[in-house]
Amino acid sequence: MPDRFSGEKVTYETSDCILGKVLVAQTATGVCAILLGDSEQELLDELRSRTAGAELQAGQKGSGRTGSDPTAAAAVVALIRNPDQAVRLQLDIRGTRFQQKVWQQLRATPCGSTMSYSQVATAISQPTAARAVAAACAANPIAVVIPCHRVIAADGTMGGYRWGIERKRRLLQAEQSV
Repeated sequence: MPDRFSGEKVTYETSDCILGKVLVAQTATGVCAILLGDSEQELLDELRSRTAGAELQAGQKGSGRTGSDPTAAAAVVALIRNPDQAVRLQLDIRGTRFQQKVWQQLRATPCGSTMSYSQVATAISQPTAARAVAAACAANPIAVVIPCHRVIAADGTMGGYRWGIERKRRLLQAEQSV
């Protein structure tokens, strides 16, 4: 539903990280998107697609926030670098009721562990919904903080990942080495 942001102001900031580029976007409510990619243009195009109808505004790079009050983008970059560190970001999570249940379950999955799509489906009391869980993971607009990279295929292989298998592999390796 691309019109969910109609008339809202969405600010965003891009940064470099060990996975390439990261874009963090926020509404007045909180972080609404964390996107991973190879170029700022690619990320901005995806943000435009996800927030159709919103007024997009680039945030100030180096906006003076330092020390204990980092920007959301800096907090996400730090989380990617140190996945066992708690990150406190106000989130603006938008999705269907089913997606919300999946994403909530993923946020409860501890750093360094994984679940299969069918295990997630069972955990949310919908044991036959493994494919729908995969679709909810693919629709996740908030990479890393909603850790859909922790969901793997039933046979233990990586399965898919919205932002590329190599990024998923690197995120899981970083978490398992903590």
